[in-house]
Amino acid sequence: MEAQQEEARDTPRTLRRRLTAEEAAAAREKENLRLAREQVVQQMEHSSNPRHRKLMQDALADLDEKLQKFQG
Repeated sequence: MEAQQEEARDTPRTLRRRLTAEEAAAAREKENLRLAREQVVQQMEHSSNPRHRKLMQDALADLDEKLQKFQG
């Protein structure tokens, strides 16, 4: 993440390509999924209830499946 921020700072604004509406929407969706995944992982780490952990594992699998759309 830090490397991406550094790269964004180093790249002049004139050289960055503007995203289409579809690309911007896809980027937002991917980032939202990534953040949701991060939250689920944190909840799993702090949960001792087996039912809650199972729920979080299922949610994590669902988020991973959705994120796969953006990999290729």
